Amino acid sequence: MKLQNILDDCGLKVTSVERLHGGDISESYCLYGVDTKYFLKVNDARVYPDMFEKEASGLNALRSKIDITIPAVIRYGKTDRQQYLLLEWLEKGSPANDCWEKFGSGLATLHQQGQPYFGWPEDNYIGSLHQLNTVHQSWHSFYAECRVMPLVKQLFNKNHFSKQDTIAAENLCKKLDQLFPVEPPSLLHGDLWSGNFMITSNGHAAIYDPAVYFGNREMDIGMTRLFGGFNQRFYIAYQQQYPLESGWQQRLALTQLYPLLVHAVLFGEHYVNSAKEIILRFA
Repeated sequence: MKLQNILDDCGLKVTSVERLHGGDISESYCLYGVDTKYFLKVNDARVYPDMFEKEASGLNALRSKIDITIPAVIRYGKTDRQQYLLLEWLEKGSPANDCWEKFGSGLATLHQQGQPYFGWPEDNYIGSLHQLNTVHQSWHSFYAECRVMPLVKQLFNKNHFSKQDTIAAENLCKKLDQLFPVEPPSLLHGDLWSGNFMITSNGHAAIYDPAVYFGNREMDIGMTRLFGGFNQRFYIAYQQQYPLESGWQQRLALTQLYPLLVHAVLFGEHYVNSAKEIILRFA
């Protein structure tokens, strides 16, 4: 990987480069300029076509609608079969007294802005997986046809799901219109877990690495609760700004089914069993 070619393509004058740890899809770097820093991600454009163009689109969509820090997109492009995404550098800090309240109310305000349909103008990615975003007018049909069943079929093809498991998933999908309340679509971050969140130097929340689409807002809430959860003050502030429909706690597992299916496809056994348990619970 020729990093210098990417720096030249960006038109950056960099005094030093620091390789960052973490992430199994992309290589990440802190670039030190004369008086600023940048965050750079690089991966193979042949393996993940247009990933960073789609990520940039998602970041820009969130930045235009949300009062939470989203790193600014400086540039994205391709060179030497590599693709890159250059972002504003965010410095880590300690939480301000009202950090969680602003985070919760900010996400609620984003979700309150109704959208025209379920889906997104283009397909994108969640992690390293292709994310299908075909436009639908109902949440239950979108969740079934663009989220649950495509991954169930992948798991069946990998011999992780049996025919009986697939039938159970189909039965669940037939019930989705009875399980979810009717609400307008919201712009979602789409992958809102603690690994895609940080406290910045101003003491407030920043979120990044989105997998955006217009969907049911409970998906974002479910994702926040899947891998550890956020501070309880976040949820209180969200509820005060835009209360969730009754029964949302019982639907948490249903909203978490999609990210668990994603993990099952990527990582296997433990997540396969978790996904099967949820399917059987609601089928």
